[in-house]
Amino acid sequence: MMPPPSWRGVPNATNRINFHLHGRRSTGPRDVICYPTVLRREYGLVKVRSSDGVEGIGFCYVGSAGGELLRVAVEQLLAPILIGRDSYAVEGLWQAMYQEALLQGRSGTVMRAISILDTALWDLNARTHSLPIHKYLGAVELETVPAYASGGYYLEGKTPQMLGDEMASYVEMGFKAVKMKAGRLSPSEDEARVRAAREAVGPDVELMIDINNGWRDVTEALQYVRRFEQYDPYFIEEPFSPDDVDNHARLAKQTRVPIATGEIGYGRWYHKELLDKGAAAILQTDALVCGGISEWRRIAATAASFGIVMCPHWFHDVHAPLVAATQNARYVEFFLDDQVLNFRRLIDRQLTQKGGRIALHQEPGLGFAFDDAAVAKYGRWTEVS
Repeated sequence: MMPPPSWRGVPNATNRINFHLHGRRSTGPRDVICYPTVLRREYGLVKVRSSDGVEGIGFCYVGSAGGELLRVAVEQLLAPILIGRDSYAVEGLWQAMYQEALLQGRSGTVMRAISILDTALWDLNARTHSLPIHKYLGAVELETVPAYASGGYYLEGKTPQMLGDEMASYVEMGFKAVKMKAGRLSPSEDEARVRAAREAVGPDVELMIDINNGWRDVTEALQYVRRFEQYDPYFIEEPFSPDDVDNHARLAKQTRVPIATGEIGYGRWYHKELLDKGAAAILQTDALVCGGISEWRRIAATAASFGIVMCPHWFHDVHAPLVAATQNARYVEFFLDDQVLNFRRLIDRQLTQKGGRIALHQEPGLGFAFDDAAVAKYGRWTEVS
């Protein structure tokens, strides 16, 4: 039974949101990070403050342009719903935000805005009770969670041998699973890359292959997948456009390699369609995209009923504690540096790994804060109260 809200210094039975919300559009650091070249990432950052002075944070990737849309959604559409409300009503507040955004949202940037506000509320409540969020949610794992090393990007001049060396370096760090990119080159060229990766990591390391929505139809996909099967991939990720659920299901029936998808899927109903149609053996649902921690937990519970594993996408800072609190979650996607996940430069504490397992923050809430000096380089805060 959870202690009453007056526990550990909360002065009354509610945790009112003053909602000194700082809606933030941060353009983020600029880097050449993948092929085709991405030179800019825009992130949305929020802080939600309770009447007791406790702050929760939320954030998401908005895209390489158009981040201003998120600020407008937060300030004009969603913040008025939350100001003055009790943050412990997080499920009710989620429903109120979703209902308010029926015409503007249900997916895209508005759903990402709901996601970061919902995440900030969970963070606020966990911090209020001085609990790390994985314990506040109810933990399966208390100290560490398994992760896979994410990399293997296309870069000009990068040979299959160089790719293999990169994958081998992750194994040397202790990772039991690694991920690489494929689908940009010809089937034979990409097979050479997959072969190099498998030979470099050996037969006992799980090798994941990310297509990044690169194929248009099952006929094209099979030209690659038939070549890849002999290298025993753990999964093939996002073979088609995320909305092309039927082709995901068709491919799943024609290969023994599990299909993983869902990283830019919005809401429980989309994920239910993936499950109903047999379009995914692994869900990569991103809490900062799908509707926040509240919606992510609903999706994970439904997936558990189908015997489906959760391996959430990106933002290991949020997904590590969610994996720790979810029975049917297996891996966190982990980025070792800030060349791809350059959001790492905007926070004051990093997760660390040892032997392929991430050490969970034990501090209250998410266990980190925004690095205000770093954030100030890229944009400005606005306040709603």
